[in-house]
Amino acid sequence: MSLLFRSRQQGASQVNISKLQRFVMFWVHNVQQALASLGELLRYPLASMMTMAVLGLSLTLPATLYVVVKNTESLGADWQNAAEITLFLRKDLTQQEVDTVHKRLSLSSAIESVRWIDKQQALSEFKEQSGFGDALAALQQNPLPDVLIVTPVAAQRSAAAARQLLSQLQQEREVAEARLDLDWLTRLEAILAVIRHGLSALALLLCVAVVLIVGNTIRLNINSKRDEIMVMKLVGATDAYIQRPFLYTGIWYGLVGGVIAWVATALIIWWISGTVAHVSELYQSQFRIEGLNFSEMMVLWLVAIGLGLLGSYLAVRKHVRTIEMT
Repeated sequence: MSLLFRSRQQGASQVNISKLQRFVMFWVHNVQQALASLGELLRYPLASMMTMAVLGLSLTLPATLYVVVKNTESLGADWQNAAEITLFLRKDLTQQEVDTVHKRLSLSSAIESVRWIDKQQALSEFKEQSGFGDALAALQQNPLPDVLIVTPVAAQRSAAAARQLLSQLQQEREVAEARLDLDWLTRLEAILAVIRHGLSALALLLCVAVVLIVGNTIRLNINSKRDEIMVMKLVGATDAYIQRPFLYTGIWYGLVGGVIAWVATALIIWWISGTVAHVSELYQSQFRIEGLNFSEMMVLWLVAIGLGLLGSYLAVRKHVRTIEMT
């Protein structure tokens, strides 16, 4: 019984060792094939770099457009958060009534601040800036009303919340008219939605183009090694073992292509950032264009690797199996 038990233990340990060896050798073979595919690419550096550059530059355009849309959305959000409501008060209000509505609105929890523009002050500024001072001097009454500029609190500065506050302020007895100029922002959001959909379609087309280019390159590589693949099949190599180096070639294409996309996108953003800064200074703004952050760069890199792997996978699945042993 003891001999039988020991033999069973030895057999189990041998099975465990063989499984461990197979697991280790699997990864050793993968590393060897990955390095071999890299060496194959280095044998033809010009052709390899051209394929990698096509992959990287194809991803540069959607990446750059994404940066532009992202910055435009952030700029629109800043403008939207700076929304102000203009209240034109009734002309027959007394000074005391104007002071009363001013103080009442200032105490509202939905309003951050209320700025009062006196109608006499507004008329004086209009005379100076309009160039119609003599004509306005002939007026017997001031045609301008008192104006209150209402700035909502941060929670009320979105387009929907600001419109709701506008409808509430319009119900005030002292208010003759209230305005909130957000129509242009709505149009901007609609334009951005069109750009986003166009960007998605363009990115999809370019990704398909990258897959086709990588797949065609791998197909040519497979055809050039047709005799070598046939010999490997004769000695018992599996399709998975034969396909692996070509899959790693697609991964190398994606790795380097992703870096090229990073660099090209950063150069384009750097090129246009000077012009954007100049325009911002003309409008007395501190806006600066922001490029890809680290997580977005990682996503771009993973997309490039995924496209390279997908293109190579489609090519090897179709063409390696068609090579029959003779």
